[in-house]
Amino acid sequence: MPDTPDLHIDIRDFVATVEIRRPPHNFFDFHLIRQLADTFEALDQDPACRAIVLCSQGKSFCAGANFGDGSQVQADGSLKGSLNRLGVDHLYVEAVRLFAATKPVVGAIQGAAIGGGLGLALVPDFRVGCAESRFAANFTRLGFHPGFGLTHTLPRVIGRQNADLMFLTSRRIRGVEAHRWGLLDVLTDRDQVRETAWELAREIAVNSPLGVTATRATLRAGLADAVRAATDVELEVQTRLRQTEDFKEGIAATHARRDPDFKGR
Repeated sequence: MPDTPDLHIDIRDFVATVEIRRPPHNFFDFHLIRQLADTFEALDQDPACRAIVLCSQGKSFCAGANFGDGSQVQADGSLKGSLNRLGVDHLYVEAVRLFAATKPVVGAIQGAAIGGGLGLALVPDFRVGCAESRFAANFTRLGFHPGFGLTHTLPRVIGRQNADLMFLTSRRIRGVEAHRWGLLDVLTDRDQVRETAWELAREIAVNSPLGVTATRATLRAGLADAVRAATDVELEVQTRLRQTEDFKEGIAATHARRDPDFKGR
């Protein structure tokens, strides 16, 4: 299948490698998530694909949305020309499409998966990473609320207590600890992350495609609906908190690499 403006797709031995190409940090927006959802749905219909590797070009896997220094944040807390109120709504609709896709996915997480980028990293069934991988649900550090379905998907993978710790502290979790928690399924050297992810996807792809997709559908039954319900709540709270002084302070402090001075308003 053809590439899109931000994605490179290669299919070999029944494994489709889908590479995000927005280096170095692969910040997402509505358009990227829609391209990914369109690609996953097209691969669902392609008999040459039985498993997918989701990877990215550059230093980070996906560092979330790019708020910059806050100058692009509008009065309602949305990003100019990208994540406006309608755009966020549609972005989460596109995210649900990713969770509803039917082919197994292995994520190659070579670097940072931050905020919504962590949400994207939880779309795959399995994650391969390295000591340099790092994960953060840094929403409270930014002054608002988790999104991308993370309030459902993160506890599902690492347990409620560890998820609560990540959400409430905004702590950054590195690869070795992520592997211990189950956030990474395989830990390898950084230069082997993508190849190891491909090998795992190939191990899935050699099995019966009918058996694999049916088994996966059973294992993930209700997941897309649960993510849809979670994003409905997340969007409502995010929209409200993005309009606060604390959100503006969180964005400014993050850009300046300083501790935020939140006022609770």
